[in-house]
This record gives sequence, structure tokens and C-alpha cells, in this order.
Amino acid sequence: MIAIIPVAGVGTRLRPHTHTAPKVLLHVAGKPILGHILDELLELGVTETVFIVGHLGQMVEQYVATSYPMLNARFVEQEERKGLGHAIWLTRPVADGRGPLLIILGDTIFQADLRGALNNHESVIGVKEVADPRRFGVVEMDADGHVSGLVEKPEHPKTNLAIVGIYLIREPDVLFDCLDQLIREDRRTSGEYQLTDALALMLRRGVRMKTFTVNGWLDCGKPETMLETNRLLLEEKERQTPVMPEYFPESIVLAPVSISPGAKIERSIIGPYVSVSDGARVRNSIVSNSIISENAEVSNIILDSSIISNNARLKGHRSRLNVGDSSEISFE
Repeated sequence: MIAIIPVAGVGTRLRPHTHTAPKVLLHVAGKPILGHILDELLELGVTETVFIVGHLGQMVEQYVATSYPMLNARFVEQEERKGLGHAIWLTRPVADGRGPLLIILGDTIFQADLRGALNNHESVIGVKEVADPRRFGVVEMDADGHVSGLVEKPEHPKTNLAIVGIYLIREPDVLFDCLDQLIREDRRTSGEYQLTDALALMLRRGVRMKTFTVNGWLDCGKPETMLETNRLLLEEKERQTPVMPEYFPESIVLAPVSISPGAKIERSIIGPYVSVSDGARVRNSIVSNSIISENAEVSNIILDSSIISNNARLKGHRSRLNVGDSSEISFE
């Protein structure tokens, strides 16, 4: 089995953070988004990987080589963004003929029984019920539990089962042939070559597919959803392995938090729902529901619902006041 991990997205909704780093390398709950996914793959015993890179792809290559040297990793560049189907098609020279394909999007964190899904003898697609399926690829089912149809962003969806970005394909040769057909015939949906359309062609060629339920679908596409994902992951970690927050002199730490061993906390209140990465320094501050990235410095400030990127410097003002009766002072 080989895992194909598309990581070529630009992450425009996360600017300015993605001006200098790929979206998948932004930190959430103590590690890069991509790190959460690769840790899950290693637990499953998957070490054969192909990464589809684009924007700042050399940073992804360096991260994988440094942090995951145990992976047999290959990299394919998607120079033009022509859709997920096109991205997967580019991997044919290095992935075809190497067994089943596990396609997993590199910019979204999933909570699902992947081991159970991998034990299925047929191709399977990860799905989750959503309130408005019109924004997603949608799966239609037949009476015996097999996939009967796949439609990308339907105007009138027949089900609310959204495709969430995990696919186990046991017929990779058929998939690549269907992708070839889409590109040869220039069949696009919303201007792009869609993987969903290739999977629909596979169904018409007689390939049988099932679905499995994705319980958690943690989006990291916008600052507010990234902070929500940080909160949910910290809560989950606290439930599974509750630990006493590390002691920092003259500081208060309110769980759940993730504070890297190389971070420094001085005379501050940290938490809840705060991640502080390696090399970061927080002084004389109150920080909650925020992400402080590598080597960032925060001092003399109150932060809530904030993302501070690598090497950023954020300084407030220390005030010394002598306030009399019935006074009113505003720092707005």
C-alpha cells in the first residue's frame, strides 16, 4: 500500500501565515497539520508515501526528511492547480503498480477508524453527514450498502453524505485510466479535474465501493476553524492522557494546553486552549485560545483567539498607574 498525500494548496484564506509557509506546516495542537496525519499513517504501518507539492513545496520536503526520515517519501510537483483529480493523475509514474492507494488530504485532520477501513477488501470512501452537502462531493448508496453514485457539488443532492478526503482505492490501475480519460477528454467540473468524477467513472466500469464513517472532520482552512481544531485536539488529548501542566515560575498554566519543551513562559497566564511551539517565548502576558508558533515572542499583552506565526514579535505596553477614587481609564 502507498499513501498519496496532496499538499499543494496555497491556503489563501490563511494569509498572511501562508505567505511564508505552506498551509500544511502551520502548527495546531503542538505540531504541524501534516504531522498529525503522518503520525496516524505510521501507527497504521504505512511508510510508502507520495506527496504532491506546490506552493513552497521545498519546505514540505525538508520537514518530511527531517521529522519523518523513516518514511520512504517521494515528491511530485503540481505546477498548475488543475484540481485534485489532476494532482492524483500526476503520481501515476511513481504510484501505479505499487498496490492499493490510500489517498488522504494533507491539510485536514480526520478522526476515523482507518485501520478498520483498511481491512475492507473493496475500495472505500470516507464520508460524513453534513447539513449542507451542496458544497461537497456527495455519495449515493444502493440498498446493499454499496456506492451507487458520486456527484461533485450537486445542486439537488440526494443524500447528505459528504466525501471528506480519505479514499482507499484497491483498483489503482482503473483509477488512473479514468483520470487519463478525464484529462484526455478535458472533462472538468467547476473548471478543474475532479477526483469525484474519476471515481464515478470507476463505478460505471463495474468497480464496487463502500463507505466508512469519519467521526471527526477538523478543518484548518481559516483562522477561526484552525483555532477550533486546536481547541478540539487539546481537549481530546486531555481526555486520553490527562497530565498536570508543566510548572513555570511566576506563571499560571490552565489546561488543556500544549507547551513545547523548548518554549519559555515568564510571569504569564497561559490557557486554556493554547499551543506554544518550540523556541517561542511568552512574557508578562495573558494568552488564551491561541497558537504561538516557533520562535515567536509575545510580551506585555493580552491575547485571545489569535495565531502568531514563526519568528513574529508581538509587544504591548506595560503601564504603571496611580488611580484615585471614582476614576475611569480606558485603553480601547
